[in-house]
Amino acid sequence: MPKVVHFEIPADDLDRAKGFYGSVFGWQLQSMPMEGGEYTIVMTTPVDPETQMPLEPGAINGGMMKRDERTPAPVITVDVEGIDDALKQIETAGGSTVTPRTPIPGMGAFAYFKDPEGNVLGLWETTT
Repeated sequence: MPKVVHFEIPADDLDRAKGFYGSVFGWQLQSMPMEGGEYTIVMTTPVDPETQMPLEPGAINGGMMKRDERTPAPVITVDVEGIDDALKQIETAGGSTVTPRTPIPGMGAFAYFKDPEGNVLGLWETTT
């Protein structure tokens, strides 16, 4: 069964959001450049250094990015074996693709989709 493996928090002011989540929850935040801006890795739990998977069962880590029209609200991300197949199933069931399969070198690929209720969620495919 596909599991929720990641979350993303969009922000109008990334510095303000990082300050808030870092001080309130003590999350470790590491920013990196990405196409079109900046992405902040949000570490809520320790990970295995080789696999980058959380050490605690059920725990997930996430990210923060600038809010845009694709991601106006927080996004939960589901791990799937194949994004293209998942997007076909989503579209058959009444959903739509927001962002097609997008590779992240050395890690995997992601996509965003909209469910029939108008919610935007993410898909993750591990390729390593």
